Amino acid sequence: MALIEREAALDALAEYAAGDGGVVLVSGEAGVGKTALVEEFTRGRDRVAWGMCDGLFTPRPLGPLFDIAEQIGLDTATGRDELFGAALQQITKHIDILVIEDLHWADEATIDLVRYLSRRLRGTVAILTYRNDGLAPGDPLRVALGDLGTHRGTRRIALAPLSPDAVRALAEGHAADPAELYRLTGGNPYFVTELLQDRDSASARDAVLARAARLAPADRAVLDTAALIGTRVDPRLLAAEPATLDALIASGLLTSDASGLHFRHELARLAIAEVIPAHRRPAIHAAILERLTDDDAGMAHHAEAAGDAARALHHAVRAARAAAALRSHREAAAQYQRAVRADGGDPALLDALAFELSMIDSWPGVAEAAERARVLWRAAGNGRREGNALRMRAAAMVSLCRGAEAQADAEAAIAVLEPLGPSAELARAYGDLAKQRMLADDNAAAIDLAVRARVIAEPLRRFDMVSDTLNTESAARLMRGEEWLPLMRRALDVAIEHRHDEKAGRAYVNLYGLLCRARRYAEAEPVYHEAIAYCDEHDVDTYGTCLRGERASALGRMGRWDEALAICRLILTRVEEASPINRIYPLYCYAVIRARRAEPGVWEALDEAAESADGNREPQWIIKARLGRAEAFWLEGRLAEARAEAERADDACHRADGWLRGWVATWLGRTGSDRPARGELAEPFALEVAGDCPGAAKAWDALGCPYDAALALLASDAEDDVRRALATLTDLGATATIRVARQRLRDLGARSIPAGPRTATRANQHGLTRREQQVLDLIAEGLTNAAIADRLVLSVKTVDHHVSAILTKLSVTTRGEAVRKTG
Repeated sequence: MALIEREAALDALAEYAAGDGGVVLVSGEAGVGKTALVEEFTRGRDRVAWGMCDGLFTPRPLGPLFDIAEQIGLDTATGRDELFGAALQQITKHIDILVIEDLHWADEATIDLVRYLSRRLRGTVAILTYRNDGLAPGDPLRVALGDLGTHRGTRRIALAPLSPDAVRALAEGHAADPAELYRLTGGNPYFVTELLQDRDSASARDAVLARAARLAPADRAVLDTAALIGTRVDPRLLAAEPATLDALIASGLLTSDASGLHFRHELARLAIAEVIPAHRRPAIHAAILERLTDDDAGMAHHAEAAGDAARALHHAVRAARAAAALRSHREAAAQYQRAVRADGGDPALLDALAFELSMIDSWPGVAEAAERARVLWRAAGNGRREGNALRMRAAAMVSLCRGAEAQADAEAAIAVLEPLGPSAELARAYGDLAKQRMLADDNAAAIDLAVRARVIAEPLRRFDMVSDTLNTESAARLMRGEEWLPLMRRALDVAIEHRHDEKAGRAYVNLYGLLCRARRYAEAEPVYHEAIAYCDEHDVDTYGTCLRGERASALGRMGRWDEALAICRLILTRVEEASPINRIYPLYCYAVIRARRAEPGVWEALDEAAESADGNREPQWIIKARLGRAEAFWLEGRLAEARAEAERADDACHRADGWLRGWVATWLGRTGSDRPARGELAEPFALEVAGDCPGAAKAWDALGCPYDAALALLASDAEDDVRRALATLTDLGATATIRVARQRLRDLGARSIPAGPRTATRANQHGLTRREQQVLDLIAEGLTNAAIADRLVLSVKTVDHHVSAILTKLSVTTRGEAVRKTG
């Protein structure tokens, strides 16, 4: 049947294919015609390769790549990094159009491959089809699609259902009533064609089943087997006579091409599979299993469905190890879960499951698996493995913000392991407790434990632990005011050199975060871009999320609020309740920016952040959560409540560094607390506490922190200082803080207080603030950022931030594009 209402989509594909290469995302609901569109477009074209994702069972990692490996001459017997590089080279050499279908079923490694190719493809177009209905907010594909959408070479085609006119055209020559047909199908092309072929059916599912019912019993039995194999069917697995295959193809339920047999649509396969009686299924799966070879993922699925626990265990473990080797951790975890279902008494399987779940930020599952393993190892008298299970459970408790349990488990692990002598397990337990001590600001103990761990780890050549302990020691030394950067660089180098991705991710997070903590943003900027690329490409989701949280906080301090909020929204939709610790930073950042702008959603975020921080018991999180609440109360004029929150933050900062102590001290002063500042404060805070508000503002401006500079000026008794603060707050769009500034001017007896904080912004069709529009006008004149800074009497860093905000609001990547878009 000819395609209808797809001319524009075909033209778009032709245009994209004629370019320099890249990715085309073709989306739509099931049955809307994504495959039909791509088949029509590629018909008659050479150098086309097709790979498919299969959703019937936990997939073999990189299934679509293995589909095309022989066609492009790709050797798949290699490590993941080498495989990705070789795949790019061979695809570029041999393929003009690469099609990957049903990406909504893709495994993690395939999604990572798509990300990898999307940044590098030149001359080849990758057409990726996926269903856009039913993707959960945190689905790995949804996250990947967000990342792909930021690439300049990515294009999107969204297929809509057919119009009533198109359905009417398809119904010509049939007895069906076009209006009723449209009502029943909603314009879904697959549903329309099914009902036209069997007009007595009330739904497409009924039409498929009616067609299957007409088959001979032997042919129907083969069709049932095919339905339990998957959308793609290797004829060898059916053990059917040619006449039977001909009958299935003639029925229109299966189609045939060079790669084998296919159900005409996954919806047809599901319709057949759903009506197979439960008592018949195990025998069918067992028959498939006997014919299946060289596919551990498929064999594990069919063995479990057949009730063959021994073979399910064997193949699930093999499939899990293969997935883990390709860093497809979700699939590895799913296979270990299958293995545990087959043999729940093997604690080694539970250890492996806990590790794989930790790699995908699924901490409740880690805690459960580690506890089950601990009990079994203890019963077996294996102290080292028992101690390791305790250590893993402690790590889960940290991420679940259950600090007291985390500390108890970490100490219990060491109590079990120390009497057994030096071991890798003891080194890891020392290292994990060192992290807890460092995060609790007990930095002397953290350094001691980290060194003890490294003394054990180095002779064992356990470079993952060497990196981890260098990392922890570095952070602890920074908190003590000592040299730290060389240690952190060494931690990163060791992890990368020895390919310990998780440890490299942690080193990147702490390197970037500690530079930002010291407001060394110029040094931090290239680190972030290098770090996020590494975490995304190496599937280190947990640390990628941490990095984005650190980035949002840094952007917030630099006044780049729209960018910060965008990252916060991304994190808060992709990180579910399984990992509350990774939500604290974005919740805080999201809440305080919206509080400053007098926007809704503030207190829900602050309440969750405070609850998680209190449960976690780490001072840095408690201080952030409580000062976020203090600021929100202060902005609402609720001074007593703001003061109480600032004092709760003060209770947590006994051993904090000068930046955190200074932050607390200024909020104690701002809210009228009579508590004195604790210890030495970082310079901008120390200047403000000493009463040098202009000096503090100058220090903040030099660091590129405009909002902090404005807050410092608000504490001044000089009207000009407060007016300067008001101008900065107006540029930032800080509606609520502007009200505080205007009241401060009234308290000082000022006249002609500016009104209407964001009139210019509201009037600007692109949402630019008054200052941003001034900067854009000067960009249009050809001025550099330094020249703009001179013209407007601003720091170059402040202009840099304004330019970045302009590009973000206009959704462009260059200054020239910004000028053209607004010209």
